[in-house]
Amino acid sequence: MPYRAPVKDIRFILDHVVGFDQVTATPRFAEATPDMAEAILAEAGRIATDIIAPLNRAGDKHPARLENGAVVSSPGFAEGYHAIASGGWVGMAASPEHGGMGLPFTLALAVDEMMSGACLALNLKPVLTKGQIEALEHHASPAIKALYLPKLTSGEWSGTMNLTEPQAGSDVGALRSKAEPNGDGTYAITGQKIYITWGDSDLVSNVCHLVLARLPDGAEGTRGISLFMVPKFIPDAAGNPGLRNSLRVVSLEHKLGIHGSPTCVMQYDGATGWLVGEAHKGMAAMFTMMNNARLAVAVQGVGLAEAALQHALAYAADRHQGATPLSADGPILDHADVRRMLATMRAEVFAARAIALSCAVAVDMATATGSADWQARAAFLTPIAKAHGTDIGCEVAHLGVQIHGGMGYIEETGAAQFSRDARITPIYEGTNGIQAMDLVARKMADGGDAAFRLIDEVQRDAEAARATLPDLAGDVWQATEALREATEVLLAQPLNDRFAGAVPYQRGFARILGAHAHLKAALADPSREALARVMIRRILPEHLALFAQAREGAAGLYALGLGDLAA
Repeated sequence: MPYRAPVKDIRFILDHVVGFDQVTATPRFAEATPDMAEAILAEAGRIATDIIAPLNRAGDKHPARLENGAVVSSPGFAEGYHAIASGGWVGMAASPEHGGMGLPFTLALAVDEMMSGACLALNLKPVLTKGQIEALEHHASPAIKALYLPKLTSGEWSGTMNLTEPQAGSDVGALRSKAEPNGDGTYAITGQKIYITWGDSDLVSNVCHLVLARLPDGAEGTRGISLFMVPKFIPDAAGNPGLRNSLRVVSLEHKLGIHGSPTCVMQYDGATGWLVGEAHKGMAAMFTMMNNARLAVAVQGVGLAEAALQHALAYAADRHQGATPLSADGPILDHADVRRMLATMRAEVFAARAIALSCAVAVDMATATGSADWQARAAFLTPIAKAHGTDIGCEVAHLGVQIHGGMGYIEETGAAQFSRDARITPIYEGTNGIQAMDLVARKMADGGDAAFRLIDEVQRDAEAARATLPDLAGDVWQATEALREATEVLLAQPLNDRFAGAVPYQRGFARILGAHAHLKAALADPSREALARVMIRRILPEHLALFAQAREGAAGLYALGLGDLAA
């Protein structure tokens, strides 16, 4: 079944669940009127559905390849990328000062979800560029901004980020790449980086790499790392691509999924680079790029889940296999277990989408108001949105394969591609385990204030809903009370005990937030009550087991020796 962008569902969540009207009520984003938002989402949905989605299978079956040291893109990707760039979608949220639209991040994230659901491998290219634009807007010198931002914002050039090295994955501070001053304000960058998404491209005239490297006087660890702009072609006096820089693609990785996205091993041999931000403060600049990139990854998971659901639903409505409770020869859609899987998929997609868009609203409100409370809310929700959105992407895609049965395991149906493509999302931009550790450590360094504010909000809303949906509201209120108790226990634990329970705690928190979103949806539109019941009565109850795990601490894990694990 062809993918159809879920414009209606996104619009409903913005209007009735996550409070997008708060964003448009601010002077900063007043121009993003409901009519404008509607038009933007409709047009982005049309492009995703009609232009980008048809490229998905081509990217999977005909991967990007390396020829004579240059990347050759999958068939049709050039036309698809041109549609994205020429439509201004790369610069949606970028500053108008350099050609951007200055629109709310929430709308840009909604567009990212639709484009990712249509063809993740292609959409990864503008996603990385958007992150680079943000990093440069916050940290680059005026000269670098003036030179690079207009070209990146228009999509004429593209951006990457270079963190990982063979010996330095999650431990970025172990990197060995070096930056030597050239004496003229530039630096010679030497080292190898791996897992560089769209590290080269035949779709743009220049690829601009943000590279982490250590200056000669840089301290060990992350505190001694600096960030550099290292373009494939050094801009000439007119700002156009000039001499080829001393960098190259060594190879492309052979991956489980996202075959149309070239994942490069990059070699820098004294390549010319320019410092971005302050010396030795590169991680701070890179994290500006990574934080909102984590939300982009969250909606990659949601987008793939939506696509897998649509694919599975079409198959279940068409496939006939034996008698059902409704017919002697009905579609498998009428079997109770298939209904269970499809209902679970739809409820999960709605909840994960709402969590991500709620976080995006907080990002916009922090930008528009400068409020510390909104900043804390955005920071707290980010690891939950990233981890849950990508976990759900994998789980829903897995169910999609299951609904297809044996045909799901056969590549020609296309069901397996969603599962393969989704599997990277819980890994990159910080593994989901690291997201959970961040949540229970740094994001709770405030003594749990941000967590308890969210908990209080959910319980207030659940209390107010008792008059209309008493059983569902009661279940949400009670689950939120269990979350409050689990949070109090977690805060009293030593850090490693928190880490041992971080993943189940994070998932339990997401379960409550998802149930809250469904409750609000059912209150706004009674036709959504049935789906809310699936979430609240069938999925939410797992929070009890999750919080039991979260309380258990680390001792039992370390009681297992290597022999116990290997037996």
